[in-house]
Amino acid sequence: MSKSTNTLPESVAVILAAGMGTRMRSAKPKAMHPLAGKPMLRYLLDNVEKVFDKVVVVVGPNMDEVAQLAAPHQVVVQEHRLGTAHAAIQAEEYFGNGTVTILYADNPLVSKKTLKKILECQQQRDVDMVLMAMECEDPKSYGRIIEKKGWVRRIVETADATEEEKQIHLCNAGVICAKVSSFKYWLRQIENKNSKKEYYLVDAVAIAVNEGKHIKALRASEAELSGINSKSELAVAEQIVQQKLRKKAMDNGVTMLAPETVFLSADTILGEDVLIYPHVVFGPKVHVHAGAEIRSFSHLEGCEVKEDAVIGPYARLRPNAVIGKDAHVGNFVELKATTLGEGAKVNHLTYLGDAVVGRKTNVGAGTITCNYDGVNKHQTIIGEEAFIGSDAILVAPVEIGNKSLIAAGSVITENVPENALAFGRARQVNKKKTTK
Repeated sequence: MSKSTNTLPESVAVILAAGMGTRMRSAKPKAMHPLAGKPMLRYLLDNVEKVFDKVVVVVGPNMDEVAQLAAPHQVVVQEHRLGTAHAAIQAEEYFGNGTVTILYADNPLVSKKTLKKILECQQQRDVDMVLMAMECEDPKSYGRIIEKKGWVRRIVETADATEEEKQIHLCNAGVICAKVSSFKYWLRQIENKNSKKEYYLVDAVAIAVNEGKHIKALRASEAELSGINSKSELAVAEQIVQQKLRKKAMDNGVTMLAPETVFLSADTILGEDVLIYPHVVFGPKVHVHAGAEIRSFSHLEGCEVKEDAVIGPYARLRPNAVIGKDAHVGNFVELKATTLGEGAKVNHLTYLGDAVVGRKTNVGAGTITCNYDGVNKHQTIIGEEAFIGSDAILVAPVEIGNKSLIAAGSVITENVPENALAFGRARQVNKKKTTK
């Protein structure tokens, strides 16, 4: 469960994640759309868990996938989607007696630092509510925040704004923090007198202002607070995440020749002095050790590349591939569930699946391990310092001994002992050409 790192009163974060995101044009719940391979909701949870004492996630009906991602936190279901205030009320019994902060799954990039500032700001003696705000270069359809003497006086939606108000760039990000006792009262005052007949959380601001309460607009960057409501906005957020991941990698000693062309996953692990050429994609669960080179147009996922290995260009490493120290995987080579020993080389046009290749073994161009018989997968084991000639077909299950040589163009269906030369091809026959 989450735990607080501060000495403030009990803090509860309520994350609204019930939206389907109709503008996403997707059957997937909005909270589950990924950034760098990780669902949006998980980004927010990772930071919220480090700041708040308790986390509650509001999901929609039949959102089992979202509920599972939210575990072990408290999950409540908003059976009918009647607006953000209605969603918040569903979690009311879990607000506790301290402060409550309402967050959104489609605002996934709110930082731990900002979350701490929200709680600290709310604890100031004269502050009754904290509202997150951002200075937008292009405010688009965001509500404009009108301030007077440092306090929020009202929020004007774009459709209702005057031309003068539309020039205001301070925009509402929707995040609200307040004492539970006050927030519960404001929630109950919100009405649904609008075209959609929904209960909007933003109306709590007007209610509090009318009561003479003090509302502070706490600033953070647009990149951190922008909502994601469409695939185009998801792409913008992906760029922000990728820039952060690249910078972190380079700060930790990774060299990228063209960082803007390298795409990382949120869980990518890169050691010092890793060299990454342009146009490389890292899928989930990749660990590249110090000194390795990943050359252009390579795609890696679910694999481990050990020290000083060289991958690519145009290589594909699939799940459970382990590339040993100083090993080489060259152009148009694909490995899946294969362990390549230290110093081994697979340099050209080869597929190895469900295989173990010993140290300093050389696998020639066009080699294929035939690992699937239509029902089951089988393993190919190649010993140390072996030489597999070009265009060899290794029909698993099969074992090839240390220092053995497989002749080019062979189909190997039986085990090969150590120090052996194996042929598995028809004898060449030359016939004299006849003429009329």
